Formats: sequence, structure tokens, C-alpha cells
Amino acid sequence: MSRDATDGSTRRRFLRTGVGVGLAGLFAGCSSGNDAGSNGSNETGGGAGPASATAGSGGSTAGGSTDGTTSQGGATESGGTTGESYSVSMAPVGSVTFDSVPQTWVPFTGDYADMGVALGQSDGLSAIGVAARYGAFYYDDLPGVSVDTGSLTELYQGDSVGKEVFYELDADVHVVDPNFMVNRLSWSQGDVTEITNQVAPFFGNTTFTQVYDWHDYRYYTMEELLGKLGAVFDQRGRAEAFTEVLDDVHSTVESDLPNETPSIALLYPADVPPESFYPYLVGEGTTSKQWRTLGVEDALAANDVADAQAGGSAIDFETLLEVDPDVLAVRLQDEITDQYFQENIVTPLENHEVASQLSAVQNGRVIYAGLTYQGPIIYLHQLERAAQGVYPDAFGGSQLFDRQRVADIVTGDG
Repeated sequence: MSRDATDGSTRRRFLRTGVGVGLAGLFAGCSSGNDAGSNGSNETGGGAGPASATAGSGGSTAGGSTDGTTSQGGATESGGTTGESYSVSMAPVGSVTFDSVPQTWVPFTGDYADMGVALGQSDGLSAIGVAARYGAFYYDDLPGVSVDTGSLTELYQGDSVGKEVFYELDADVHVVDPNFMVNRLSWSQGDVTEITNQVAPFFGNTTFTQVYDWHDYRYYTMEELLGKLGAVFDQRGRAEAFTEVLDDVHSTVESDLPNETPSIALLYPADVPPESFYPYLVGEGTTSKQWRTLGVEDALAANDVADAQAGGSAIDFETLLEVDPDVLAVRLQDEITDQYFQENIVTPLENHEVASQLSAVQNGRVIYAGLTYQGPIIYLHQLERAAQGVYPDAFGGSQLFDRQRVADIVTGDG
């Protein structure tokens, strides 16, 4: 049921010049061959990390791996507390053996970067795929927590991701699904094997979406991934503490949800101001976790609109008018101010001949939908933002989680 309201947002900063338009067609899962915004280089150098890959890790292809807990040298998935080697297993990489707890680490997407920071590993974070897609600005209201994205090496440079940067970084572990490297970033299986053997293993599972046809192995929840990385970094206590926070917030939200839930269309503008949008479906991936928590109805899925990550094309206002959702939830990358969102998204829709006919536009239900990639910290912020926008009567102006409690977990004071 439609609910007349404006977006009850919290703080938002300005969009850095050019980012909104420059990355408009480069969001996660865009039907182009790559999933990023820029980097390419040739292989040079060498080096070896403190970990070795076993049981098909690092270079495994979809469907060919295991996910059982294994042990090595007397240690198990609890991490490297014994001072000896230990193994952690996850599909699709299988079992990865670490000779010591990784000190430096490289994710590609912001969800894994955020998970590592949540586990107190910000000092070892040395790179990111595309900095503009990593919501480190969400840490600003967490005392003692910060990441300078300007100091991180961007893996995507030019128009590709080269191997040379992995040699230069010489990280102890690459928190990336190896199949993502092959299927989204155009690496070969040989490239993955080379970096695994010469630098450090890959340890990741593409979970932000579940629409890729090459991902035919197990998915994990955000909480399960925290547990896996908690084992890798010997930070299981932090992982468990964060899971408790998430459980508490979910209980609070679910107890206050209205009986009637609106339909939403989750969209990414193909350009700014928008004339068309890439459609996202509210699926089972971690990128849609807040929408599932809020119990919204997916207007796009109900009308058989294909997800852009699965090859669906951009949709125009005429198509949206046929769907006519109660809420338009619009994603944008980087930091977005209320003023920017109003001037570049909302006002153009209100002034557009066709878009102005949408119920969501007429009823003031066009809301900012946040970033694509989210670990637990970014998720808590984006859940709060989404709850305020979708259910302003229930959640408008309220904080859903204790900032100090989250900061204490990250800094080790909790």
C-alpha cells in the first residue's frame, strides 16, 4: 500500500565530481564484460605469501570444490592461535592453509573490505577494486574507526585488472572469489593459479548477487561470511559479536514493521539526470539484505523484469509506469547528499512528462537506495536509511543500532 512520505534520511555528503555520471554504467553486474571502473597492467616481479592453497583452493572453477572444516598442524578454523598452520574452507576455493595469520589482504569489492574492517583488519587493507564503490564514509560516525580510501591501491586501472598490481601489493591473502576474477574480470584460470602460487591464495565467494549463471556452488549469508573471515584473521570473537548486533537489530526492525508493506523498484540510473534505469531484483544476495529485512514487495520481479546483472537491459519511464511501484529506490555510488539526490534524481523525475505520472513520484516516495556492496557496517547504515525511507512513520528519524557498540567491536574495546 502506498504511503505518502519523504525520504527520512540521515547525513549525506556531496557526490565527488564526475562520479555519479562516470560510473553510471559501471555498477556491479552491468551486462558489459567487466564489473568495475578501471585498471590494467602486465606481470612483473614475484614474491610469496604466508599461505598455501590445498584441495582445489584459489583456482577452482564453479562447482568443483568442497566446504568442509579441515585442520593442519593442530589448528582448525578457529584461526592461528596455536602459532602453527591452520586451514579454512569455503566454496568455491576449498581448503586454504595459512602458515600464519594474514597481515595484509586485498579484496576487490566493498562488501569484503567492510567485513575485514568489521573484524579489526583495517591496517592490513591495501587495495580495493574501485574506491568510489566502497562506502568507507559510513565509518565517520563510528568513534575510532576510519579507512582512508585515497591510500588504497585501485585494482581496476585503465580498463582492466592486471596481474602486475597483485605482485606489487604482495598481499597475504586475496579476499576475492576466483571465479569472479575469471567470469567478471576476464582473467584466465592460469592467471588465478599463477597469482595463487606466486603471491597468495584467493579466498572468497561472490555473494552480493545470486543471478550469475556461472555461480553454481554454495552461497553464504553475511553472517556466515563473517565467520569464515573471522577464522582466516583469527577474529572469531569479533565475528560472533557482530552477528549478535545484527540479530538484535533484526529483532527490533521486525517487531516494528507495519502490517502493510509497499512494493518497490530497485534501480540504478543509466545516466544522471535519469532517462532510463538498470533494474535490480530484490534477490537473495547480500546487496538486497536490507530490503528482505524490511519485507518489501519486489515490483520488478512481479512484472517479469529481468535483472541487469543477469543480462537484463535498461528500462524506460514507460515501462516503469506499467509497473508503477509504491517506492522508487535509486542506487548511486559514492557519497550522496540530500541536496544532490533531490536536484539530480527527484526533481528531474517530478518535472518529466512521463516520470511525473508515477505514483512514487507523486507521493514523494523516491528514496536513495545506497551502495551495491555492503558488509555488516555498511549494511547497518543502509538498513537504517532504507527503513526510514520505506517506513517513515515507524522508523523516521530513529537510529536502529548503537554506533558505540559497533565501534567497540571494530576497535577491540567491545
